[in-house]
Amino acid sequence: MKKILAINYSQSGQLSEIVDNLISAFTDIDVDRINVEMQNDFPFPWTPKVFYNAMPESVLKIPAPIKPLNFKHENYDLILIGYQPWYLSPSIPTTSFLNDAGLQKRLNGTKVITVIAGRNMWLTSQESVVATIESAGGEIVGNLPFVDRTSNLISVITILHWMLTGKKTKKYGIFPKPGVADEEIDTSSKFTPLIQDALLADDYIGLQEKIIKTGKFSVLTTVMFIESRAKMLFQVWAKLIKKKEAKSQQSREKWLNVFKYYLIFAIFIVSPIVLLIYSILIRPFTQKSINLNKRNFLYLGIRRK
Repeated sequence: MKKILAINYSQSGQLSEIVDNLISAFTDIDVDRINVEMQNDFPFPWTPKVFYNAMPESVLKIPAPIKPLNFKHENYDLILIGYQPWYLSPSIPTTSFLNDAGLQKRLNGTKVITVIAGRNMWLTSQESVVATIESAGGEIVGNLPFVDRTSNLISVITILHWMLTGKKTKKYGIFPKPGVADEEIDTSSKFTPLIQDALLADDYIGLQEKIIKTGKFSVLTTVMFIESRAKMLFQVWAKLIKKKEAKSQQSREKWLNVFKYYLIFAIFIVSPIVLLIYSILIRPFTQKSINLNKRNFLYLGIRRK
């Protein structure tokens, strides 16, 4: 019997629901399910202070202690890794369990499918996750990026409503519900037959094409443009704040507060202006490279032939 490990951390429960739906539809497969727990967990709903405080360690991929992972088997035929992006990087819990020695041992020589649940920006975080998995000897064979499909600025408002209140409801009764759409969560098991067929045949070539077609997954040009620039800026801020922290905790808190106002200004003022200029002056002349980059992100680490 084929053996699968399904592992993730979920703060709100959304990602765990998706992963649970996926694995519930496997037949005659031995599934080892692990929900990662932090030794000092992140609150849900978030507090603003904790939310901004998570930025430097998320961006710099600094792990935090997790509770021991108890694996049923020494090796698996396939590992499903669910994760959330924080600040265009793998979340701190994701970085933490990906660095676990027991998991890294089981990743070596094993096929891996990533399952993402987030707002809409997952590209640069997937680059980091793929690099970590490959450095442990794992082979990426698929990626399922479940995202909030509303517009970027609208999703910022709705996700903040959810994160800071714990309520996955329509803000003011007029905004769309935050997060991955309920229908996509409820029907996530539609990918399971595709994965099971590839697993039983031990042939994953073409799986990602089927996943993309089935899920209608895509990469937005504007999101790709924003991520490539914002990730570099986040790294500058993260390094600066950690440097200030070396002086004192008060200095860290002061600069995190400065970052908070920078982030709000960048999202709601700078970003729309930059995107308008990009759409008029640059995008029309770079469409070919844009399409190539989109495809590359959808197949990060995945062998196509």
